[in-house]
Amino acid sequence: MMLIRKDPRWILVIGFVLVLIGAVLPWLMVMQVIRSTFFINFFSFGCTVAGLLLGIVGAAYYARPRRDE
Repeated sequence: MMLIRKDPRWILVIGFVLVLIGAVLPWLMVMQVIRSTFFINFFSFGCTVAGLLLGIVGAAYYARPRRDE
């Protein structure tokens, strides 16, 4: 947890990975590589929402020290 406080880029990376998972899973369902289930649909949606929120928080943490300079 201390690593994340010192370097907010980790939050951005985790957010990007979550958004990427949230985009790839529906694509795989449309291409019928994996079966569309209720759990996978909500897991994909949850990953997308969590990734967007982490991206916003990470960007805010990243920009905050830069503002003081």
